[in-house]
Amino acid sequence: MNLDDELIDYLQATKNLSEKTLSAYRSDLRQFAAFERDLFHPDICAFVGHLTNELNLKDSSIRRKIISLKVFYEYLESRAYIEQNPFTKLKFRFKQERRLPKTLTKSEVKRLLSAIDREIAGDGGEDPELLRNAALLDLLISTGIRIGEAAALCLDDVIVPERTLLIHGKGRKQRLIYISSPVTWNRLFALIKARREDAKAPNLFVGRFGNPLTNRAIENIYRKYVEKARINPKSTPHYLRHTFATNLLANGADLRSVQEILGHASVATTQIYTEITIARKRQVLMKYNYRNKL
Repeated sequence: MNLDDELIDYLQATKNLSEKTLSAYRSDLRQFAAFERDLFHPDICAFVGHLTNELNLKDSSIRRKIISLKVFYEYLESRAYIEQNPFTKLKFRFKQERRLPKTLTKSEVKRLLSAIDREIAGDGGEDPELLRNAALLDLLISTGIRIGEAAALCLDDVIVPERTLLIHGKGRKQRLIYISSPVTWNRLFALIKARREDAKAPNLFVGRFGNPLTNRAIENIYRKYVEKARINPKSTPHYLRHTFATNLLANGADLRSVQEILGHASVATTQIYTEITIARKRQVLMKYNYRNKL
């Protein structure tokens, strides 16, 4: 067994990490192994220089790879594969650009919903695929859940009497989301009834042959309706999550509640949405800026 595989097995057994995180570790370590001939006497600075100057990676990507290597060499040291961790005397500092989340306007969200409504009206609501698409997109708009969380939803995760969903979030953390919109709930409940009549798979959102939808499939569904609605063609389903969070804060929701609803591990992640609540800032400045009265 390779040392990187040994580390992945260790992390999987002890750290309760998601498969996506483990895959990122695996990818980073294999890239490093392809660059560094002697893993026991590595030149970390040369590798970082390679990532920066030759591959032109962003600071965020380089930082992640450094974290992977730190974990790797801490493991090697703990198992006495090496006498000294090469990171003992190494420190890397990066200036991280604080990028604002990209959102849709309310008008764009309305046009997206209208595109769904028009298709339902034309079909009469009989097409199972259309029923699924309407429930899926409306759920993303109404709750701000990640597409991976939507893909993982199962019929048993729906608490019908409470109109609540059990969401399986990052780091295998669970949270409850209440469906506040009657339209969203009606679409979701119609799908639930249809799925229970033909439950070949436990998942709520499935494809034509009963297989759970993948993240890529959800992205394709979103792209289809973006074209129909003629809204920002560069937008992704994650824009809906950003739009949801931004409007919660703009409408007066407190930061801690929004953090819990979104499933963020740190409130610092949620706080960035306060930077783009332009309407709220305009309201405050119009009312309180002393310059307005001079």
